[in-house]
Amino acid sequence: QASQEELKAAYRRLCMLYHPDKHRDPELKTQAERLFNLVHQAYEVLSDPQTRAIYDIYGRRGLEMEGWEVVERKRTAAEIREEFERLQREREERRLQQRTNPKGTISVGIDATDLFDRYDEEYEDVPGSSFPQIEINKMHISQSIEAPLTATDTAILSGNLSTQNGNGGGSINLALRRVTSAKGWGELEFGAGDLHGPLFGLKIFRNLTPRCFITTNCALQFSSRGVRPGLTTVLARNLDKNTMGYLQWRWGIQSAMNTSIVRDTKTSHFTVALQLGIPHSFMMVSYQHKFQDEDQTRVKGSLKAGFFGTIVEYGAERKISRHSVLGATVSVGVPQGVSLKIKLNRASQTYFFPVHLTDQLLPSAVFYATVGPLVVYFAMHRLVIKPYLRAQRERELEKQRESTASDILQKKQEAEAAVRLMQESVRRIIEAEEARMGLIIVNAWYGKFVNDNSRKNEKVKVIDVTVPLQCLVKDSKLILTEASKAGLPGFYDPCVGEEKSLKVLYQFRGVLHQVMSADNEALRIPKQ
Repeated sequence: QASQEELKAAYRRLCMLYHPDKHRDPELKTQAERLFNLVHQAYEVLSDPQTRAIYDIYGRRGLEMEGWEVVERKRTAAEIREEFERLQREREERRLQQRTNPKGTISVGIDATDLFDRYDEEYEDVPGSSFPQIEINKMHISQSIEAPLTATDTAILSGNLSTQNGNGGGSINLALRRVTSAKGWGELEFGAGDLHGPLFGLKIFRNLTPRCFITTNCALQFSSRGVRPGLTTVLARNLDKNTMGYLQWRWGIQSAMNTSIVRDTKTSHFTVALQLGIPHSFMMVSYQHKFQDEDQTRVKGSLKAGFFGTIVEYGAERKISRHSVLGATVSVGVPQGVSLKIKLNRASQTYFFPVHLTDQLLPSAVFYATVGPLVVYFAMHRLVIKPYLRAQRERELEKQRESTASDILQKKQEAEAAVRLMQESVRRIIEAEEARMGLIIVNAWYGKFVNDNSRKNEKVKVIDVTVPLQCLVKDSKLILTEASKAGLPGFYDPCVGEEKSLKVLYQFRGVLHQVMSADNEALRIPKQ
């Protein structure tokens, strides 16, 4: 976003700094010539709107391509950007064709009621009865993939298998979705299974206003008992920036009317719902608090009461790696009993393990369902997850260092040469600043600092940037924009892939000050 005047000012300043005629030492003269040529090449590119547009979009590759395969020379900057956007759309369409977006769920139901509900007198004469029996009583597996046909048409293939207490079945579905406009889409669905006959469905989504949409889903299920029609309609509206209201009407095998309000903010998620229907009518309230930490921890609780009884649920979920989220929920209900539900989301795959502990309300079951997962999680996190993530991060950093080693070495040599060439200019700047009691950089360091006692074993990796920073002082002010400071003259990256900061000790009006700035944070000193 720099203006032509800003470019000219920076070019003049660097030309004065690196001009070969200003240096008599042969070695310094050679280094000055190389840096002077780099500055001149950069200014030639950025001072021409056409080449600047190419560089902004394609980088050096766009400037170096022979024959201008990317764009024609005669095009204006606006035409170049338009061409780039067109090519970007084409690349996006090609990526769309290759994307299948697989999603899957594996659910394994575990019956562990023998842990709490067993009666010893019934097992006295049974061999091996001293050990409680834990069984898998149900399983469910579902998978879906998307096959983009065009930019507006998508085919979705999905299937599922379920079994419970030795009985089960499965089905397969094919859906064809077309985006008709920016306001809506339609979907045709065909399905078949061994428990149910063929299924034909139609789903329509439509934005009625910028704040309101409707979804309608009608289906025909064919079976030995005849045709079972079904219709579901959902009307939703934005009540405010963070709140949605929903009205749902369902007609068919299980007819119901449902209304709900969902409020989702940066720190919380709140839902209240009321349903009147056959066979279940209920009221539900749930709240989830989102902690603003690195692991995206969430704590949740809900109360659900209806004709089926009352259920209270509470739990938590936490990010355990870049693509994995682990959660556990305790469910306590009448007459349902006590259950523990463990869920692991890994990318687009979900693994769900509901463990039924008891049919009664036993305090011991509630206690172990609450404390057990916490103990196991913290033990696993300390002994397995943290060491694994630390080792993985080290491997990635080492790989990044190896791939950029030659480039960093060149940048380091350029930075050291630039610092040597700055010495004379810096001496004059300091003399001028001392005369007016202005801004003098006493010390400055750039790189990785370790201030936390928990990280005291980590190595500090910083470079001295006192001279380069003093060289950037103009009229008793130092202004750095929001960009990585590794690109400044006289700087280089001392710790590739790691978090960096700039620490400055400076004197202004005869008083010492200290400031710490993140790598991409803008900096202006003296502070007002």
